[in-house]
Amino acid sequence: MTSDFSAARIHLERAYDYLRGNDETSRSTCEALDLLIEMVAEAQHRRPEAGVVDFPHQTMRQIY
Repeated sequence: MTSDFSAARIHLERAYDYLRGNDETSRSTCEALDLLIEMVAEAQHRRPEAGVVDFPHQTMRQIY
């Protein structure tokens, strides 16, 4: 099962928007959400690692 980073990011951004208070809890929670949103965005746009295919070594034939 794969994660739906796009949907997670939307929910995190919505939670951020709901925390409009000027109190310490709201500010520190928004800072934490900023980090989470950034991590999810990076994961959302990360490319999968490319696999390397090993080809068998061929001996060179001499042409006479």
